[in-house]
Amino acid sequence: QVQLVESGGGLVQAGGSLRLSCAVSGRFTKAYAWAWFRQAPGKEREFVARTSWSGSSIYYADSLKGRFTISRDNAKNTVHLQMNSLKPEDTAIYYCAAREDLTYSDSANYYPYWGQGTQVTVSS
Repeated sequence: QVQLVESGGGLVQAGGSLRLSCAVSGRFTKAYAWAWFRQAPGKEREFVARTSWSGSSIYYADSLKGRFTISRDNAKNTVHLQMNSLKPEDTAIYYCAAREDLTYSDSANYYPYWGQGTQVTVSS
């Protein structure tokens, strides 16, 4: 069983940056994939980025490439999401997720482990 706890959300002005963290605990192996999703009010949960624990397999939502960076700190069992040049449309609850499968997937349905989410609000 894997436990995920997000932190780092908050209120930021457009053009600013935030760094989200996902603390990972429990039983997991290098065969897990780690992802960030987000969900804005009235919208479906949306894929943001995904990495393997080794960092050798990273994917981003096309619309977010160049602004968002996913990374992991293996020593601290933490997955980060660096968000730059934030826009009001980035406002959402951001969730960390995990699955025991390194096959690429951007569907929330295939991630069984979720954190509670952290709110990101970007003001114009």
